[in-house]
Amino acid sequence: MERRKVDILCVQETRWKGSKARSIGAGFKLFYYGVDSKRNGVGVVLKEEFVRNVLEVKRVSDRVMSLKLEIEGVMLNVVSGYAPQVGCELEEKERFWSELDEVMESIPTGERVVIGADFNGHVGEGNTGDEEVMGKFGVKERNLEGQMVVDFAKRMDMAVVNTYFQKREEHRVTYKSGGRRTQVDYILCRRGNLKEISDCKVVVGESVARQHRMVVCRMTLMVCKTKRSKIEKKTKWWKLKKEECCEEFRQKLRQALGGQVVLPDDWETTAEVIRETGRKVLGVSSGRRKEDKETWWWNEEVQDSIQRKRLAKKKWDMDRTEENRQEYKELQRRVKREVSKAKQKAYEELYTRLDTREGEKDLYRLARQRDRDGKDVQQVRVIKDRDGRVLTSEESVQRRWKEYFEELMNEENEREKRVEGVNSVEQKVDKIRKDEVRKALKRMKSGKAVGPDDIPVEVWKCLGEAAVEFLANLFNRVLEITIGG
Repeated sequence: MERRKVDILCVQETRWKGSKARSIGAGFKLFYYGVDSKRNGVGVVLKEEFVRNVLEVKRVSDRVMSLKLEIEGVMLNVVSGYAPQVGCELEEKERFWSELDEVMESIPTGERVVIGADFNGHVGEGNTGDEEVMGKFGVKERNLEGQMVVDFAKRMDMAVVNTYFQKREEHRVTYKSGGRRTQVDYILCRRGNLKEISDCKVVVGESVARQHRMVVCRMTLMVCKTKRSKIEKKTKWWKLKKEECCEEFRQKLRQALGGQVVLPDDWETTAEVIRETGRKVLGVSSGRRKEDKETWWWNEEVQDSIQRKRLAKKKWDMDRTEENRQEYKELQRRVKREVSKAKQKAYEELYTRLDTREGEKDLYRLARQRDRDGKDVQQVRVIKDRDGRVLTSEESVQRRWKEYFEELMNEENEREKRVEGVNSVEQKVDKIRKDEVRKALKRMKSGKAVGPDDIPVEVWKCLGEAAVEFLANLFNRVLEITIGG
């Protein structure tokens, strides 16, 4: 996939028992389903940039599964299928086509559909009588299983993409075994979207399996331009973990306050000065979403090696000499060595500090990362209607939320009974002491998400006694206003 620049790949006969997703290297992720480690099994492999676009995964059987992706406002359904072989029972074949029909019927007509399947049938050369669903460029003669493919295409208003592009026979044959050369693997799409496919052929020289050869098509989605959401840039408060950054922050804050050590009593003034100083001293993020890569073990040597490898790749792309190629290959090998060393060192350090609090945090972080990798859907990006269809337009989403809250807020629930005869107690409330604030700050965990004021607990810990003094006074003023009110 990486070499041939394939973004989405349907695979069959995976023979992996299980129902999950897993990263398989180079940023690719496999979604698969199988019930027997010796036969059948289907899957879909996605390039890294499309993993977050997955909205839904349906595992129907070990012969049919589908993924729903949202790409720039366009819903794309990818179906992977593996039809029973010619010698299988008729009942098994009918079950497969019934499952495929159900998947197609569950997809709204306005959404794109691409089916990549090993149909184990020959649709044949020529298209007399079937011009609406296939082209002339099949291979050899049609058989009964191939007729089932054509009938399905007519039933669902689909087109057999392979047959529309005139290629040499070598680029149409998908299965070679001994002296047999046939076409059994096909890509199908809706007839109305056939104009979005500019090419389809068999890739010669890539042996996915011993007999089967990969079929690829180039599809350009016609999308509507949408307004980009405003990029949120965040202050790099995490840098306050370093003592030198903390000291610089304190000095700059003191300068911003005119040399004062004590923070002003006014909350708005103090908060704004802290935020502005944080942005100047610590910097802000680019606003771009970070990739979910397991890079916690990276060190300076790894980063330096990767940067040199990228520069060598760029140099080789511009000037394809053997010298540049050898330089790039050598840096590739060096990066692998550096990565291996860094990983081993990081894991050894992790094992030695497992009993400490920091080691426990690292362990949980690793567990969360592995758990995310095994999930089908990385984040919830859309909602569905009552019938389970994905809603795409803003109006339909708003209507669904309205329905949901109308039901939620108007449903009668048993109210809590009020306790009668409770006497109110009036007594003096003590002021909040500095030592209470100091203890509370010490107990608070670092690294938590900031609130609406965009000031994390690390700031108050960094400012020490000045923060304790300011917060104690602030809390007491709030307390006085609350009691007085």
